Amino acid sequence: MRQMWLVLIGGLAICALIPAIPSVGEQAAFLVRDDGISQAGVSAPGQVVEATFYATEGIELDERLLPLDERSEITATTLAPGVRLAETGRLYGTPESAGTYTAPVELCRAGSCREERVTLIVYRNIPWEPVHLTFPGSVGQPYDGEIAIEGGPNGVPATFTIIDHDALPQGVSIGPDGHVGGTPVAPGLAEVPVRICVAGNCAGVVVKLIVV
Repeated sequence: MRQMWLVLIGGLAICALIPAIPSVGEQAAFLVRDDGISQAGVSAPGQVVEATFYATEGIELDERLLPLDERSEITATTLAPGVRLAETGRLYGTPESAGTYTAPVELCRAGSCREERVTLIVYRNIPWEPVHLTFPGSVGQPYDGEIAIEGGPNGVPATFTIIDHDALPQGVSIGPDGHVGGTPVAPGLAEVPVRICVAGNCAGVVVKLIVV
């Protein structure tokens, strides 16, 4: 009987304390609100989606600097010899010499400004050419191929952009890394226009997918 009373008293004490103790969810929300990084969030004017860009000497550059907060205003500046950053966020011009250039860029919102450092890496113009542009396949069999390039600056990955998605066979995909995947569902010959870029040095190619 004594043990039963002790258990009962202990339970009542715990119940009395529950309102004074925040729940796990409430505590997590409190920590998030007080976290300096979380408070800044995407509304901070000094943050951009990407702060490093790549270009090739002597080849026209046309990129865009994107703030996380679309309401941010960008201060125009020169990023590198021959390359300017416009108030619209557009990086344009023709890089005049190879090298790594870092420039401060001001992003402002509601009268508050913060500085973001943007880096432009300019490579020497080293020729490159695509290889492996024809891929045989079979209906129902998964593709697992790679569009490759030879040449170009060391350590710079190529990017691949499909110009006409409707030209792809049903079930087949070409990724931004040049990977050919998916499973074709019907036979045929497809010629897919793809744009390949290496540090801003771009060329258009036609990738052939032969499905039997």
